[in-house]
Amino acid sequence: MSSSRGQSRSVQKTKPAPGSRMRVVAVSPGISWVEVPEADLRVMCGCPADSVKHLIKRGLIVPTERAGVTFETGPNAILLSDVSLQNGAFCNLSEFPILQMLYRQGMLLPNHPNCTGRKPLIMGLAQQVDAQLDYVMRGNYGLLSEAEMMAAGVSEEMAQEWMRMKLRFAFGAIRPPQDLLDTCVIGDGPAILPGGVTVRRIELNVFEFSYDDEAAVIDLNLAMGRTYETPYHLGYHDLEREYFSVVHSGEGDGWDAERAAVSTIMMFQGKIYLIDAGPNIHATLQALGIGVQEVDGIFHTHCHDDHFCGLTTLFRADHRIKYFAHSSVRASVAKKLSALTAISEESFGEYFEICDLELGAWNDIDGLEVMPIFSPHPVETTVFHFRTPWEDGYRSYAHLADIVSLDVLGQMVDDDETHHGISSRLMRQVWDDYLIPADIKKLDIGGGLIHGCAEDFREDKSGKIILAHTALALTRTQKSIGSGAPFGTVDALIPSFQEYRLRSAHGYLAEYFLGVPEHQIRILLNHPVVTFNPETILLREGSFCDSIYLILTGLVETIEADSDRSAVLSAGAMVGESYALSGEGSLETFRALSFVRALKVPSALYRSFVERNEMTERICRLSDLRNFFNHTWLFGESLSNLTEVRIAEASESYYLATGETLDTANQDFVYLVRDGMLERSIDGSVVEYCGIGEPINESEVLFGLPPLGRITAGMRSELLMVPGSLVRDIPVARWKLLELHQRRMRTFSSLQQQRGESY
Repeated sequence: MSSSRGQSRSVQKTKPAPGSRMRVVAVSPGISWVEVPEADLRVMCGCPADSVKHLIKRGLIVPTERAGVTFETGPNAILLSDVSLQNGAFCNLSEFPILQMLYRQGMLLPNHPNCTGRKPLIMGLAQQVDAQLDYVMRGNYGLLSEAEMMAAGVSEEMAQEWMRMKLRFAFGAIRPPQDLLDTCVIGDGPAILPGGVTVRRIELNVFEFSYDDEAAVIDLNLAMGRTYETPYHLGYHDLEREYFSVVHSGEGDGWDAERAAVSTIMMFQGKIYLIDAGPNIHATLQALGIGVQEVDGIFHTHCHDDHFCGLTTLFRADHRIKYFAHSSVRASVAKKLSALTAISEESFGEYFEICDLELGAWNDIDGLEVMPIFSPHPVETTVFHFRTPWEDGYRSYAHLADIVSLDVLGQMVDDDETHHGISSRLMRQVWDDYLIPADIKKLDIGGGLIHGCAEDFREDKSGKIILAHTALALTRTQKSIGSGAPFGTVDALIPSFQEYRLRSAHGYLAEYFLGVPEHQIRILLNHPVVTFNPETILLREGSFCDSIYLILTGLVETIEADSDRSAVLSAGAMVGESYALSGEGSLETFRALSFVRALKVPSALYRSFVERNEMTERICRLSDLRNFFNHTWLFGESLSNLTEVRIAEASESYYLATGETLDTANQDFVYLVRDGMLERSIDGSVVEYCGIGEPINESEVLFGLPPLGRITAGMRSELLMVPGSLVRDIPVARWKLLELHQRRMRTFSSLQQQRGESY
């Protein structure tokens, strides 16, 4: 293979013919559809976040009716990716596709036309199939026993009551996923599917389906730099940083193909907090002009995918984002994440700064008070009330997702502790907590057995009620109770009378130019803050840099016309710094991905500032290294200016002559190819070429394991040695190295199997 990451290719029918009995649809990058009507087989190939919504948009899931029963069409099998992560995102999120098959298609519903005894089928590598069974188990039930709850900090009495409730939701028993699903392991040879269809693996993440004399090749690899697409368009929004405001970032549910799942972004004293991280949160942040570096923390309600699967976006920061949740929620989230990624539950704290919250009490977070409240749900769940002091008392926001209706809650009441259900005392407490008034309250009105009902809140005393967590249009009755909130709309609870962006600019410059007197820093600050519209070019390739731009908010991408390499710059990064200092034309184009606010400093003044403070040599060296890092896969996104500086200052060059072997034994460094090329060989055969920007030694840095095979220089090469201790403290780099490690391990394992050897 030519590099360490796969390149995408199109879905191919290898023997297309008129009257074909095999239907193949390229749905979106990383998702394909293979259908063989004669075999009653419909395979969703790949199931990243919101894959069900993609199928709806492509007309592969549609409402229909049979025998007087209305239901949805859709897949009855899922082909899993060979790797659990691609370009930082989860590849195998089967929770909602399985729910769609069981309930919306009716495969599990008694007396339904589709309830024939056939189960949803998941297929793939044994490792991925087993991981999915564990992940589905956690998605269904969260913590599985009173012992697990108590280990997560829940009292024995509370654990007993929660378990009674959990068993009521589970209709009396915690059932293994095998009761609901069929599985098929795709090993070395062809696997036989229902109706005589076969599937075999051609290479990593590339499969061939065959039926009679027809065949189709499906490639689930994402190309370098590609991400799974968002099924809906979010537009662009230019947000002000308020003192205390609520930004509505999603009001739909896991089935709404036109809207993001319910979530909220809060701004408090210039800091940004997320409430939940559902599918495509990266697109949400970009549309709102928020870099992941700007996110201070996340408040997490529970581990269902429509609130959970965007966590990987938060791993793409260069610092550990604060994770606020009750310990029971955190424990269930960590177990589900571990199932998906094969990393230990303890590793959760290596990506987040864990901040456990006390249930039912006001927790103070730098002036923002939050109270998590228990909410009955199949998995451990809390809703949140937020408040902060202001004028005549408090300003407050309540986020109630997920909740249950008063009717369902009442049906669950049973004071006999030997029965499944909840006590009348807990029922009254839950409902009183739901009805605590707030200035703004967002409600789950999804209905059914595990979601709320708008009519229950007709007498709620809150100032404004927002109805969410539904794919349906609001009824006239619902409209008389609560408001809607289109994506990107803002409710400002307390306006700001200070400029948080300039305060941030001062912080960026003071830390970058350590030791420079304050009055010198103010020279740079005394310049205008300019706004760039989305898709605007800040600096064109070949142009001379008249001004540099210190990004204060928003995202900027770099583009090289003759290369597929790119980088994404966010708050704290400088556009054009190296070109301003050198006086040379730009080698790349800088283009706004969102609304961008930036401090504009004339290049001539910036050069004189650097020279006056005798920092020219240091800044030029750092700028050169940072420019290189920006164009590597490992460090090419989501790194702040200061993190790039730390990496550059800690890096050392290392040289290899042609044919020389790289000895990484007990070397706690990530090696980046800066010039030349390395070859990785196994048993004398080259299996990987590592070119400029490619990282080496991830297994040693992450797990203390030697790299696979023998690594030699294919030509004279320069490497940069980055200390492993520094890389491990950068979540986005650590996350990418984990993905790279898993892909390399899977690739080399496949090579060994092809040779008939055990690995």
